[in-house]
Amino acid sequence: MTASRSSTETIARDDLATSADPVGAARQHVAAHALTANDGGLVGLELEFHLVDLEQPARRPTWARVSELALGIHGLPSGSLVTLEPGGQIELSTPPAPDVVASVAALRADRAALRSQLLEQGFGAAPLGADLARPVERINPSARYLAMEEHFDALGCAGSGQAMMSATAALQVNLDAGPASGWQDRLSLVRSMVPMLVALSSTSPYLGGETDGWHSMRQGTWQGIDHDRSDPVPGGEPTTAWADYALSAPVMLVRSGAEQRSVTSRVTFADWLHGDTTPGRAPTFADLDYHLTTLFPPVRPRGYVEIRCLDALPDRWWPAVAAITATLMDDREAADLAAEICEPVAESWESAARLGLADPAIRRAVDGCLEVAVRRCPDGLRSEVEELTELIASGRTPSGELRRRIEESSPLATLEEEARA
Repeated sequence: MTASRSSTETIARDDLATSADPVGAARQHVAAHALTANDGGLVGLELEFHLVDLEQPARRPTWARVSELALGIHGLPSGSLVTLEPGGQIELSTPPAPDVVASVAALRADRAALRSQLLEQGFGAAPLGADLARPVERINPSARYLAMEEHFDALGCAGSGQAMMSATAALQVNLDAGPASGWQDRLSLVRSMVPMLVALSSTSPYLGGETDGWHSMRQGTWQGIDHDRSDPVPGGEPTTAWADYALSAPVMLVRSGAEQRSVTSRVTFADWLHGDTTPGRAPTFADLDYHLTTLFPPVRPRGYVEIRCLDALPDRWWPAVAAITATLMDDREAADLAAEICEPVAESWESAARLGLADPAIRRAVDGCLEVAVRRCPDGLRSEVEELTELIASGRTPSGELRRRIEESSPLATLEEEARA
C-alpha cells in the first residue's frame, strides 16, 4: 500500500508554534497526510502473538529473553517485519501484497517459520485477543511505554491502559485509501462495520485469568482508556475529521533527544499550540507527527486505512476474518451491501464488545455480512470464510469456543494449547 510522505519531505520548517496560525497549520498538515490517493487494492496484515515459555507457561518471559528470541528470528520467507510490544507480545507485519489472498499467504508462511523457530527454543506464540491467564505486566523497558504508563496512571485509567499495552493482541488489516473521490464513503463504511467486526473477531473472553463476562475483553480495555484517544473518529469528510480528532486529543508524551517525558495532566494538542506550557516547550511538526502515533481509534488513517478493531485470532480463523474485512471494503458490490447491513449498528460499539452476537441487531449484521462475504470473497479464501460462517450459523463464536474450553480446563491450559498450535 502507498504510505504518506514523511513530514521531513514536505515541511521545510519545524517550528510549528511560531506559524502565523499554528492551529490552522497543524490542522492542514494532519489532513494533508491522512490519506494518499491511489487506485487501491493493496493489502497488508499485522498479527500479534502472546509469547509463552512452554516449560513455564504461567510465568511471563523476561525482556532479555524476549529480545534474544526476536533477534534470533531469521529467514522469514515473506519478509515480514518483527516487532515487540510492551508485554512481550511479538508481531509480524507483512509487506503490502496485491490482494488479500496474497497477503494471507505471506502471513501464513512467515507465521509457520516463526512457529518453527520459536518451538526450537521452547516457546510458543498464541494469537489471541488477550493473554487469557497471566497477570498483566509490562516488561518492555522502552521510554515510550514507561511514559505511556505514567500518562494513563495520571489520567485515571491505569488498569485499562496497562492491560491494553501488555495483555492484548490484534489482527490488523491495512488497506489502500483508494481514489480521493471515494474517501468519505470508504471511511464511513469501515466505521459502520467496526461493531460487526468486533463481535465477529473476538477471542478474548478472559484476560489475566479472569472474566468480566464481556464478549471481547480486549475491546473492553480499549474502551476503558481515555475516550479522546480511543473512540472512533467522527464521521464526515475523513481528512478534516482526523485533523480535528488529533488536535482535540490529549498529549501523552514529549520527546527530547532519546528521552520521552510523560504529560501527566490533560493538555490537548490544540491547547499546546495555544500556548499551554505544561509539556515544557513549544510544539513542532515532529511533535505533531509523533502525537498521531499515540492515538488509537478503531480505524486510523495513516496514508492508508488501518483497521485496528480486530482481536488476534488462531490460525483456523484469522485468514477468514482478514478475507471478510478486505472483501467488504474492496469489492464494490459487497461494500454497498455491507454499508446497508451495518448502518443500524454503526454506533453499537459497547454492545458489540459486551454482548457480541447476543445482541440481536449485531447478530443480524454479522449474519448479513457473512452471507455477502461468502458470495463475493476470492476463491482462494472461500473455504476459510465458509468454515467461519458455518461456525457462526451453528450459534457458536470463536470467543464462545474459547470460553467453553477455558471452563472445561483453565485459562492457562487454553493459553498453552493455543501457543503450541
